[in-house]
Amino acid sequence: MASPPNNPPLTFNVPMALTWARIAMIPVIIGVFYVPDAWYPEHWKNATACWLFVLAAVTDAFDGYVARRYGMVSRLGTFLDPVADKLMVCAALVVLLSLGRVDEFVALVIIGREITVSALREWMAQIGKSSSVAVNSLGKIKTIAQMVAIPMLLFHDRLFGIIDVQAIGTLLIYIAAALTVYSMLVYLRIAWPHLSDR
Repeated sequence: MASPPNNPPLTFNVPMALTWARIAMIPVIIGVFYVPDAWYPEHWKNATACWLFVLAAVTDAFDGYVARRYGMVSRLGTFLDPVADKLMVCAALVVLLSLGRVDEFVALVIIGREITVSALREWMAQIGKSSSVAVNSLGKIKTIAQMVAIPMLLFHDRLFGIIDVQAIGTLLIYIAAALTVYSMLVYLRIAWPHLSDR
């Protein structure tokens, strides 16, 4: 339920706490790979990073639901939520790149797209056209593909000794990269009349 008009708006609540927790997980996911193998074997590093990323992805879906369901949407939360998602994806891709588990071109495409679309949305907001480049179903499918592929690539090992998680994750990250390029082109096409307006 939204706050009465006379009360100050909520600035910290459950969705906000989940968003900050997701941001706090980013250095942990990165830092686990810096622990010496003698202290923490590589298999456990992979599993820890994988499940932390999965937990972060789950909180992403949950905090949005709670915010809308119970009227806890705030300006700060609306700003931080997509920032946390992009930081998490980009940080994980940098880790995977350093481990040789993702192609350099794929990482560049995904990170470059996030920067381009974020800049485009900021510019469109300045001219009052932000709704034209709001997140659509294609962007959501792209995000789902990324959120499934990345933990698989972090896990790296065979699941139950049989399922080649790395191969599945690699296929999905290429699909996510293709969707990333396509969704960026869709946004640019929508924004082009405003970008080319003298």
